[in-house]
Amino acid sequence: MSSARVGAAVLMAVTMLASASEAAMAKTYQVTGPVVSATEDTIVVQKGKDRWEIGRDGSTKISGELKPGAKVTVEYRMTATSVEVKSGGTAGPKHK
Repeated sequence: MSSARVGAAVLMAVTMLASASEAAMAKTYQVTGPVVSATEDTIVVQKGKDRWEIGRDGSTKISGELKPGAKVTVEYRMTATSVEVKSGGTAGPKHK
């Protein structure tokens, strides 16, 4: 197999894997407003009368100086951290 074909096959495989991982990610949302406070693990944004507290970690990308009063747009995803299934739930429609 020629190196061009091998390269094309590798590129196609990488593209397919990247597309599959993006499809599995949760939807992205955003909130815009002035920063109320920011710590190493949270950003608090005022949007109208509501205060939005959004978690962050070392992988959060920040461009500019994050400080109280700065107007920001924060992109975030809603991700479950735990799920507790309660007993007594319905199992779906019953068949006769």
